[in-house]
Amino acid sequence: MKQPEGYIAPGQERKACKLVKSLYELKQAPKQWHEKFDSTMKSNGFKINECDKCVYIKCSTNDYVIVCLYVDNMLIMGNSHDLIMNTKNMLKKNFDMKDMGLPDVILGIKISRTSVGIILSQSHYVESILRKFNAFDSPPAKTPVDLSLHFAKNRGEPVSQLEYARVIGSLMYLTNCTRPDITYSVNKLSRFISNPSTDHWKAMTRVLRYLKYATNYGILYTRYPTVLEGYCDANWISDTKESKSTSGYVFTIGGGAMSWKSSKQTCIARSTMESEFIVLDKAGEET
Repeated sequence: MKQPEGYIAPGQERKACKLVKSLYELKQAPKQWHEKFDSTMKSNGFKINECDKCVYIKCSTNDYVIVCLYVDNMLIMGNSHDLIMNTKNMLKKNFDMKDMGLPDVILGIKISRTSVGIILSQSHYVESILRKFNAFDSPPAKTPVDLSLHFAKNRGEPVSQLEYARVIGSLMYLTNCTRPDITYSVNKLSRFISNPSTDHWKAMTRVLRYLKYATNYGILYTRYPTVLEGYCDANWISDTKESKSTSGYVFTIGGGAMSWKSSKQTCIARSTMESEFIVLDKAGEET
């Protein structure tokens, strides 16, 4: 690193300092941290998930423990209390960490436990979005989109483009985490982020009004069915000014959605059957 101001060695101004320990917020710090964590986990019998490099699994004959890592936040789960406690003790020996107990909120997602199963929701985040964009007192709407509206590119001046982008950004985090019900609406509206019109704002307001109606919606995961299920569908050019169809798929496990997507197809389908084959290919890829 460059010699810090006020601590430059006289006569060696052109030299740099060699770091013995990576410092927080330097470019190489995340790499060093992950390498340290990765080597520690592997040396203690954990195996890395090849599809998601931030998931570590340790199995014995009948028991297992899973550690999920996001930067320096961790979720630890398993079917053996002893194995979980051993994992916590191992981590405490190697890192300066704090045990927060049973997770309540992580990465803005609220975890609720019921007699039926576990619910993931972001009601507090929805409320903050509504208050931030002055939509908290708006009348609620029971659906996120008005299918009678057909959008077109705005040929005139953009209407509050920066604010429009801020709303889209907030909604994207929401739909990526716990709200597949607004995925289509957010995907559709994000296509006009560079030059929104009053019609696009009207549709955006509809989404916010729907969130007011469905603030407490979340995803419920139960023990059954334990099989992974996938569903996909496509609409064939619902808008006269569009030339491409829209694909959509959702995968569920334990009765709750765990992967979903809605997007415009990248090629032009010449029939409804062809558009279905295109989305089937995307769903197969996700499978």
